[in-house]
Amino acid sequence: MYRSNVLVCGGTGCTSSNSEVIIEKLKSEIAAQGLSEEVGVIRTGCFGLCALGPIMIVYPEGAFYSRVTPEDISEIVSEHLVKGRIVTRLLYQETVSENGEIKSLNETNFYKKQMRISLRNCGVINPEDIEEYIALDGYAALGKALTEMTSQEVIDEMLASGLRGRGGAGFPTGRKWALAAVNEADQKYVCCNADEGDPGAFMDRSVLEGDPHSVIEAMAIAGYAIGATQGFVYIRAEYPIAVHRLQIAIDQAREYGLLGKNIFDSGFDFDLDIRLGAGAFVCGEETALMTSIEGKRGEPRYRPPYPAVKGLFGKPTVLNNVETYSNIPQIILKGADWFKSIGTEKSSGTKVFALGGKITNTGLVEVPMGTTLREVVDEIGGGVPDGHTFKAAQTGGPSGGCIPASLIDTKIDFDNLLAIGSMMGSGGLIVMDETTCMVDIAKFFLEFTVEESCGKCTPCRVGTKRMLEILEKITEGKATMRDLDRLEELCYYIKENSLCGLGQTAPNPVLSTLKYFRDEYEAHVKEKRCPAGQCKSLTTYYIMVDKCIGCTLCARNCPVDAIAGSVKKPHEIDKDKCIKCGVCMDKCKFSAVVKR
Repeated sequence: MYRSNVLVCGGTGCTSSNSEVIIEKLKSEIAAQGLSEEVGVIRTGCFGLCALGPIMIVYPEGAFYSRVTPEDISEIVSEHLVKGRIVTRLLYQETVSENGEIKSLNETNFYKKQMRISLRNCGVINPEDIEEYIALDGYAALGKALTEMTSQEVIDEMLASGLRGRGGAGFPTGRKWALAAVNEADQKYVCCNADEGDPGAFMDRSVLEGDPHSVIEAMAIAGYAIGATQGFVYIRAEYPIAVHRLQIAIDQAREYGLLGKNIFDSGFDFDLDIRLGAGAFVCGEETALMTSIEGKRGEPRYRPPYPAVKGLFGKPTVLNNVETYSNIPQIILKGADWFKSIGTEKSSGTKVFALGGKITNTGLVEVPMGTTLREVVDEIGGGVPDGHTFKAAQTGGPSGGCIPASLIDTKIDFDNLLAIGSMMGSGGLIVMDETTCMVDIAKFFLEFTVEESCGKCTPCRVGTKRMLEILEKITEGKATMRDLDRLEELCYYIKENSLCGLGQTAPNPVLSTLKYFRDEYEAHVKEKRCPAGQCKSLTTYYIMVDKCIGCTLCARNCPVDAIAGSVKKPHEIDKDKCIKCGVCMDKCKFSAVVKR
């Protein structure tokens, strides 16, 4: 038993900021002080508050150290761990009360409105130690299902809970399991979608990095419910930490008899394997994912038949994403009524969001369904930084839409987001301020979709390219109002005629921005002007004569010598030479350079 435990974030975000170096130096300094028997160092998953990483928490004091560097370790060890004096300069200031005492994380703005079910163990346990998971009721839900419940009772509990798929479409999980259970076959499969290709999304990755056993346990429960004996986790190879920890967890579960033959002496057999994806976004679509697991090119299949009837290798298959599975052990242990009491009537439970963009507290948050967008942005996210104002939030990635500031009090759940032209998606939430061009945002997501289309169906393969060409004309100031009409026509045609969800939802970012920010589109077309000043073709840099003192700083830094003028005399920008890089504006100390 250690007198102190030091938890260090070992998620991808903090790892990229040297948390592994911090861990090694921490162990070395602790050993040098002769404290190896007294102080434990635990590598955890993501704490959530990525903006402050690398993060370290020392217990039992609960001292939350943020933005820790390797150079800080000697001071933390010598002062805190040896002398018992907390290094206040490194503390996350919201955890410090007015009298200098350490407050609980749950009292901070970032955490106090969160409810962590899917993320319950992330940042709490060592994900590479199965005994730490077991100590927090890990595999108790599997034991309960196998020894106290019939397969149908498990499905009934899922139906009663109201859990809907967290991968985007929001299909009821219990119904999906029930459909697969009634189809007789000599072999059935359980699959996990850990592909997660949305730009800015890292929810599933963080769960697998911080709590892989929760997904393994849930997949075994799903296998028992539908009569499957084999599962596959399909995860992109770009997630090396998640893949590594998931494989360790699978190996440990097998060693403990929690995967394999006769689990809990129940007669139930179930095993898991990992399949790596090559990063194709379309493989987030369930039939394309299964085709890829089979070793073929990842392309969607025509439906029906649906996977519950004819899925992986032509057998009945259940597929859910990581976040969906991570809720299931808690539902089995605490009951459907408990889960149903959280969230809204038609959207039970919580939702994990990857909060990014123009926001103070970037990171991973989990809130009850029905939490307003304002609460997420202004309270949990800390608002838009640098004095800028909230303009919109984009949810659902390339399949989602943009929510304008006028709808910031929208309650976030599946149905409300669909009603305003967006969607939940897997959980990316990107915040934008007044410096964001909404036409350019629509173009960004469409560029991604065009690149990721598998090309199997013509509406998606050709239609999205035509849409992108029109958006490029608009941002270059070459479009007409007829182009806007054609763009909208294409959107509806592609939605109605594409084979799979990728094409069917590809127009959403365009349609939502046309709906709420049409004035910006018209400014680009009619006035040849980008209101946000982001589209280079429609932007011009000027030097204001009354503010320029002739310091020559702009001219000396211009990469193409487009600025001329004498010392102590107002300067001028040659519009023909200017490449609109913005260096002159960045370097000017007198706000004399403006962008129009």
